[in-house]
Amino acid sequence: MPVVRVAPTRAHQALNLLRAVNSGTSSCPCHSNPSHHHHPHRHVPINPFAGRRRSLATPTDSSQQKEYAFEMAASSIRFGPGVTKEVGMDFKNMGAKKVMVVTDQTVQKLDAMKQVQEGLDREGIPYEIYSKARVEPKDYSIREAIDFAKPYAPDAFLAVGGGSVIDTAKLMNLYTTFPDAEFLDFVNAPLGKGKAINAKLKPLVAVPTTAGTGSETTGTAIFDLVEKKAKTGIAHRNLKPTIGIVDPLNTRTMPSAVHASSGLDVLCHSLESWTAIPYHERVPRPRNPLERPAYQGANPISDIFSLQALRSTVKYLPRAVKDPEDWEAQSEMLLAATLAGVGFGNAGVHLCHGMSYPISSQNPGYQHAGYVVDSPIIPHGVSVAVTAPAVFKFTGASNPERHLAAAEAFGVDISQVKKESAGEVLSEALQKFLVGLGDQPRGLKALGFQKSHIADLVEGTIPQARVLMLAPNLDTSGGEEEREQLTGLFEEAMSY
Repeated sequence: MPVVRVAPTRAHQALNLLRAVNSGTSSCPCHSNPSHHHHPHRHVPINPFAGRRRSLATPTDSSQQKEYAFEMAASSIRFGPGVTKEVGMDFKNMGAKKVMVVTDQTVQKLDAMKQVQEGLDREGIPYEIYSKARVEPKDYSIREAIDFAKPYAPDAFLAVGGGSVIDTAKLMNLYTTFPDAEFLDFVNAPLGKGKAINAKLKPLVAVPTTAGTGSETTGTAIFDLVEKKAKTGIAHRNLKPTIGIVDPLNTRTMPSAVHASSGLDVLCHSLESWTAIPYHERVPRPRNPLERPAYQGANPISDIFSLQALRSTVKYLPRAVKDPEDWEAQSEMLLAATLAGVGFGNAGVHLCHGMSYPISSQNPGYQHAGYVVDSPIIPHGVSVAVTAPAVFKFTGASNPERHLAAAEAFGVDISQVKKESAGEVLSEALQKFLVGLGDQPRGLKALGFQKSHIADLVEGTIPQARVLMLAPNLDTSGGEEEREQLTGLFEEAMSY
């Protein structure tokens, strides 16, 4: 396998962490210490937990309703320039006889698809191509994809594209495994029935062509539920790909605008999972391990991935956006996206993502530059980042140390910053970073939203219970207090 030439310390450390997770072991010195609230050193180390312990409820302590455990799950990852050509061998090794290749009409013309098809042909693997996956998928585009897959009855799936393609493939896999299920059976409650996926799905190999979603590592698939005017999705560990083929050569065709918006998703994945409530504060405790959600709250292992992804994004995203020929920056952003995927795929995201879903689905007509699509679009990374300055100003008081550590990753000197200013300081650092990227909408007004839209945006956010439950400082009762808090956040996010 080709050797990746990446930054010698951090990237190699990150790859070692991925190998540890994939092997089911970890040399992380903090894996036995689930303490979350802590005081960072001046320069926050990769393990900010050492030396702090707290007593946890045991599995037999029925008087406690809070969680007492976390699980670490991620797809296997193969990282390196040129690894795409190995996918044919992967399916041969699996014994696959009928592969469903999922892509979109743009990616179908790129070298990644050429490499995939040549690899499958070389190994004599029969396959069918579905090339109508939609960017920012809708429920009807997912249904169309499922209807295409069912008659073919594949025994394995291969997704080649961005997060939208990979998420579409996940749901094709799910509903061909459960052909009699109603579409809303597995969709996250309260918009769907939220049923657990109680059977193993078919093998899925994911080949990302963007550096953002981290979907190649997670058991999450997101789409727009048109009737409800809200994004939702399905989240379960059984959805995660069998392996992610993470090839830096595949992101070299990304336009600058796509580099930027994809990178903003990485930025918010890492920040939200780093600042999510601690796993041991999540309620209710599951009655059965099968009921433990994929999004569990911040934990000592996910923290390592999230913080490293944040640092890499701050360092390399501006370079990747500024210079399309900066292959080192592109490679590091692809690795950061995967690291962030491991982090948020286990810890979860919160307000930026919860608020982004109605922003995208209730788009008043905004068309982001650099995206060639047949309808108005607010790219997912833009929709999450546009509220980030307001969100982290709001959550700062929940854990000042964490917010200051994040601000320090942006280069802020936090030595003289008071704890009560942590949220504001991180918010200002975020604003400066976003403005520095250039051509980013500075708030909801720039997307075409007015104050008259806020009530609908709030109502579209409240059903996102799966992520809102992890948001610090937020009342999640569904009552007036929650509506007032969300209204204030959307008002704050109108401009920065």
